[in-house]
Amino acid sequence: MKKWIAFAIAFLMAASVLAACTPTFGSDRNHTFTDDLDREVRLNGMPKKVVALMGSYAETWLLAGGALAGTTSDAVDERKLDLGEDVQIVGTVKEPNLEQVLALSPDFVILSADIQGHVKAGETLEAAGIPHAYFKVELFSDYLSMLQRLTGITGREDLYESNGLAVQRQIDEVLAGRPDERPTVLFIRAFSTGAKAKGDDNMTGAMLKDLGADNIAARHASLLEEISMEEIIAEDPDFILVTTMGGTEEALAALKESVQQNPAWNELSAVKNDRYIVLPKDLFHYKPNARWGEAYEELAKILYP
Repeated sequence: MKKWIAFAIAFLMAASVLAACTPTFGSDRNHTFTDDLDREVRLNGMPKKVVALMGSYAETWLLAGGALAGTTSDAVDERKLDLGEDVQIVGTVKEPNLEQVLALSPDFVILSADIQGHVKAGETLEAAGIPHAYFKVELFSDYLSMLQRLTGITGREDLYESNGLAVQRQIDEVLAGRPDERPTVLFIRAFSTGAKAKGDDNMTGAMLKDLGADNIAARHASLLEEISMEEIIAEDPDFILVTTMGGTEEALAALKESVQQNPAWNELSAVKNDRYIVLPKDLFHYKPNARWGEAYEELAKILYP
């Protein structure tokens, strides 16, 4: 009898753990939410064939406890996601292959509200009666909102906690420990044909602002149009931080040719004090998703060594 009772208790404990990790979204339950284009999205049961037309969104769906039928090439080429053989690549972010998407018979498609090709794809999906949702993610708060809606679909509140709210607490801890200093920063995005200074209206710029940095491009609108060595020399920022688009070597070569060839570049305090830093792409160009707290930590270490 004692052995039977012990077995029953162990079985019930195992069942409760399994239930906590299993989506509560039953096949007979409808789920409705609002996407980032203020569209009402209605799903009839848990979607089983999901296509995400952006690697970042594919990763967020996986972090929410979902499974993929298809996604775009950047999920593998840029984010290095281990998707397995059953997940089909359906074109690129900018040019998704709609024929391949439709051939998968998806019951839910995840799109970007910022990409024209996705908005056009949505028109086809609408005509085909395929549920789809648009998201717009630039800041951590956007990611958290998306994750909340996706875990609402999968029923995985535990993953919203571990991949969302826990990251929020990590960020809050970093921000709470920041000094009263206000280092000046020139933030540059480099690409193969040149470079642009960036203000606060982007992912890394927003993190710099949260961390108390004074991004000089946010104060000098002219820098956003064209990088002016005269203004940079006048400001002499404490740090010069760079992210790259496309090939890193090509982008940095273009930056060197367009800006760094000026003799005054080597006289800047940031350059002389080894505070000219190229930021890693996985945290500061691609959306870091569940690693957003790590991105804040890395920036804090740079700004306040």
